Amino acid sequence: MTDGSSTPDQQALTKIDTTVPHSARIWNYWMGGKDNYEVDRIAGDEYREVAPNIETMARASRAYLIRTVTHVAGECGIRQFLDIGTGLPTYDNTHQVAQRVAPEARIVYVDNDPLVLRHAQALLTSTREGVTDYIDADLHEPERILAAASKTLDFDRPIALMLMGILGHIQNYDESVSIVRRLQAALPSGSYFVHYDSTDTDQALKQAQQGYDDTGAVPYVLRSVEQISRFYEGLELIEPGIVSCPLWRPAPSETDIETTDVHGGVARKP
Repeated sequence: MTDGSSTPDQQALTKIDTTVPHSARIWNYWMGGKDNYEVDRIAGDEYREVAPNIETMARASRAYLIRTVTHVAGECGIRQFLDIGTGLPTYDNTHQVAQRVAPEARIVYVDNDPLVLRHAQALLTSTREGVTDYIDADLHEPERILAAASKTLDFDRPIALMLMGILGHIQNYDESVSIVRRLQAALPSGSYFVHYDSTDTDQALKQAQQGYDDTGAVPYVLRSVEQISRFYEGLELIEPGIVSCPLWRPAPSETDIETTDVHGGVARKP
């Protein structure tokens, strides 16, 4: 017998709007996941008809996350990660990649999507030596994110700030730059900024994105590589700089690499 109150999981489910497509669910669909609805699959298929390369972009973005997190945890020795805009769990999520390299790594995920909240328990798995936490918060409120993250992460030690495919949801460009600056300002010297976003370098992608935005879903702004580069000002870019994601330190075995309209880079805070 229950007291009639709803659990956090049930509360999250009541907030999920299955009448409007959602980018995290569509991205999950493109990557072969199952956490999506018919409205997302329809929107994803319509997007793909206009921009057939979108599934390649989605998978290239995940491969980029795996390479960058492996590098930052391994070569750079970072043991703390703040991953904002987590999205839905698929394969090789940040905590899994980081803790394969360093089991003691501490990861804080941040998202405000109710379906992600529903799956938070899946994200909260961790090695015995490490920690994985989840914050329900909005990127528009960086100070709130930082305050909550400080309960798990030590801001006196280097942290990897990850903004992977999320800044396009901040429609005002100046606001997106301000949010990045405020987050970076809270990081100690020796921290890293790990990022990617989709670019406006392909007409088909721009057309597909406009069609998606017209559905009433939360828009995503495609930006130029020059605009994206401002997010890295004041930091030390590591080689090869800001590039199409498949070109960021591919494995020696990878040949005939196909570039995509997703650009990103890794930079160190001096």
